[in-house]
Amino acid sequence: MKHIGGQAVIEGVMMRSPGAWTVAVRGPDKEIFLKKKSIRALPKIFKKPVLRGFIALAEALVIGIKALTFSSEKAVEDEEKLSSFSMGMTVFVSFALGILLFVLLPLYGTKLLGAVFQSIAESSLVFNFVDGIIRIIFFLAYILSMNFSKDIRRVFEYHGAEHKTVHAYEAGVELTPQNIDNYSITHPRCGTSFLIIVMILSILIFSFIPRDWSFTWKFLSRIILLPLVAGISYEFVKFSSKNMGNPFVRALTAPGIWLQRLTAREPSLDQIEVAVEALKEVIKMDPAMKRKEEGNS
Repeated sequence: MKHIGGQAVIEGVMMRSPGAWTVAVRGPDKEIFLKKKSIRALPKIFKKPVLRGFIALAEALVIGIKALTFSSEKAVEDEEKLSSFSMGMTVFVSFALGILLFVLLPLYGTKLLGAVFQSIAESSLVFNFVDGIIRIIFFLAYILSMNFSKDIRRVFEYHGAEHKTVHAYEAGVELTPQNIDNYSITHPRCGTSFLIIVMILSILIFSFIPRDWSFTWKFLSRIILLPLVAGISYEFVKFSSKNMGNPFVRALTAPGIWLQRLTAREPSLDQIEVAVEALKEVIKMDPAMKRKEEGNS
């Protein structure tokens, strides 16, 4: 079965299939606006295991930025809209803060701890374990802090609407808000789960970096190895989503599912309606999805 994925945006939801993506946004006057785009198939070389994970992540980032830009244009009053330059600067600053919070600061904090505790400085495994734990703590603190924002909580509600709608589509039920509302706000293929898997796997992969490398080289190597970490994490998410009936797999994915309770909230029926509009449009645009939908009717 071809998978549907998605992303919550400002007052809306983006849905994507292998061949298309659409974003539905509810404007200030309650009208639902739609943006639709086809996705060109990639050469087979980019579909190899691990490599396809990094490519999928890069593609998701590009589509996600376009969806967020559209939602910011349609969901807010004219005087509140961001210019293209402002949106570009926001994305740049977000990436820079991500590197600072989740790469540079944990690494530097671990270096300082290594000056106090000799066991950290002398063992690459211990050093990277401590670095990874600090990174996870920063990530959890970041997620918790976002829940204090009313606007972000709205996005998290649309995140829940996205998950519920994807569950309903995969179950083959009629796509009505009332039917969809019965499903879970968590999903094994969620980006939140992907991020926590990236952080856990990075502890193991970064442990191969020689402990006697300079701080600068340790920092740069973490940036360089991110595509590899992302690719392996993607393969794990892909495998686990197909084997959730296995108790061992469920145990491995449990931290990501738990964390989704912080990034996905129960949506209203109006929010689910927006997610349904996005899903229905992407089904219309993608022939493979359309055939599946017709087969279920």
